[in-house]
Amino acid sequence: MNNYIKALIVAIGMVASAFIIGKAIERFKTEDRYISVKGFSEKEVKADLVIWAIKIKVVNNDLKDGNTALAAAKSKVVNFLTNKGVQPTEINTLDMMVIDHEAAEYGNNHLNKMRYIIEETIEVRSNHVDLIQSISRMTNELLNAGVALSTKSDWNGTGLQFMFTKLNTIKPQMITEAIRNAKDAAIQFTNESNTKLGKLRKANQGLFSIQDRDQTFSAAVDDGYVNNGKSGVMKKVRVVVSVDYSVE
Repeated sequence: MNNYIKALIVAIGMVASAFIIGKAIERFKTEDRYISVKGFSEKEVKADLVIWAIKIKVVNNDLKDGNTALAAAKSKVVNFLTNKGVQPTEINTLDMMVIDHEAAEYGNNHLNKMRYIIEETIEVRSNHVDLIQSISRMTNELLNAGVALSTKSDWNGTGLQFMFTKLNTIKPQMITEAIRNAKDAAIQFTNESNTKLGKLRKANQGLFSIQDRDQTFSAAVDDGYVNNGKSGVMKKVRVVVSVDYSVE
């Protein structure tokens, strides 16, 4: 009798184990059936911040006279900007650079040249994008006033950088749209494969990219989003999400 009871307990245990394993395998097969789709959202926006770097250049054989000439040129630039509507709080003076040709590593570089080259940068940082862009096209007035402007190390020759800083205000809407597009793609897939779309399993948000609208894409990552190009007023914001749905 004891052996019979033991055998019965073992048999029940084996049946129970088989049932549990069977359910686990069934659940595994069901959960393993999923599709991965991508959805994207794209939005055209206008830059809301402009930074204009104006580089003033003076050459002179006397450092003191050069500094005096630079101060006069700087005063002309500031007056030019304020007269055109730029607020004083939007104007900042950045670094000054002095090159002494006589102190150059290779001795005769200064021959037939002014000894000192003095450069100073005035930066305009403003949310009035259209105004600053318009004023930047009037720099001939500064040239006519005797102010020498340097475009050294400025690949586009203007010193203008246009940026879009309100990404957080459009993020939720764009993510929602991207996920909706991904779901539409998943529904189309299941309709064509005679299956039924199940629950959302996982969603991964890609990087937001901001690029000039009229520029080819060449990305650089800045603080969690891709920032490409700062020379255009109009920008294109884009995000791609990857979504997994279970399939029934």
